[in-house]
Amino acid sequence: MSRYFYFNDTQWSVIEPHLPPDRGRKPRVDDRRILSGIVHVLQSGCRWRDAPAEYGPYTTLYNRYHRWSARGIWQYLFREIVAALSDEEDIAPLDSTHVKAHRCAGGGKGGLLRKPSGSAAADATRKSMR
Repeated sequence: MSRYFYFNDTQWSVIEPHLPPDRGRKPRVDDRRILSGIVHVLQSGCRWRDAPAEYGPYTTLYNRYHRWSARGIWQYLFREIVAALSDEEDIAPLDSTHVKAHRCAGGGKGGLLRKPSGSAAADATRKSMR
């Protein structure tokens, strides 16, 4: 797994105490391998289906990510990890003032801000005879 992302021992020692307990009927697959696979997919931007087989089945990666997102576990993990690492490293926030964006990155095409209403056309006199 040297060419893929994998949590080192220091990183995993910070993450592991904050993982939720196993609630399922079957024991959970190796958390370290699955979470490393999720981070790999999120960093690389590839599809879940294209995740390397070294991380396990792509359905397991997606299901773990999706279920933990719905339960708010990722937000909890990120908050706890940042709190644990804030004493050790300098952490700087990153927002849109630090990243140069294209001038049109604000969204959408230009044009009229107000679209013409269809009610004015319905009230107008008809232009044809019956």
